Amino acid sequence: MTTRTRDTARPDLAAADAAVRMDCAQLARALREVLGARLVAYIGSVKETRAVHQWADNQRVPAAETVLRLRAAYQVAALLGTREEPAVVQAWFQGMNPRLGDAAPAYPPP
Repeated sequence: MTTRTRDTARPDLAAADAAVRMDCAQLARALREVLGARLVAYIGSVKETRAVHQWADNQRVPAAETVLRLRAAYQVAALLGTREEPAVVQAWFQGMNPRLGDAAPAYPPP
């Protein structure tokens, strides 16, 4: 009999767990590594990637609403990352999604 951990049995739970346990700096670093600073800046509603680097370096704390968006983005990125390469995860965030009215998940319609 094989014993499965929560990480392998339920990657969705592992991603959600990691998203809520990370501090803001860890979250920013993890997202920046997978999505790149420009996309994280867009998701975080900041105009400059400098803010993302400051979050990652623990020099600046994002607003509470921004942290919620970053946690949601991390949860999705981590879940996709269990089966896909980082380039595919990045493309998913930027690609058209028919379930969102052909908008990209990172760029919701106005």
